[in-house]
Amino acid sequence: MTAPTGAPSDSMRIDRWLDVACLCKTRSQSTEICKKGQVSVNGQTAKPNRLIRPGDRVELNTRDWPWIVQVVGLKEKAVSRAIARTLYEDLSPPRPKLDALERILRMPPAEREKGAGRPTKKERRRMGRLRG
Repeated sequence: MTAPTGAPSDSMRIDRWLDVACLCKTRSQSTEICKKGQVSVNGQTAKPNRLIRPGDRVELNTRDWPWIVQVVGLKEKAVSRAIARTLYEDLSPPRPKLDALERILRMPPAEREKGAGRPTKKERRRMGRLRG
């Protein structure tokens, strides 16, 4: 985003920055999580058109634990993942370790549609692991 005079801008839309910084897979995904209220900038819920600047603190609540990053730089277009990592500083607490029971509870239930036939070998093994 450039200013009308041609000078580079010192701010950028949050949805665009989340995509360029590779914190979201696509820009539409970053827009969607902003609309859901899962992104906050400096402690305030951010809409997709919210402008951010270097030094702002961005918090994403899309996972099991908060992902907190500080904006270090802005880029206009998509860059490689290695360069994208230099656009932010990760301030997140370490991800909590899940015990075996919590891992099982977070797995989707093993459901089969009625009339789907006999379970495959892979599905039988998975059901066996769940049962113990």
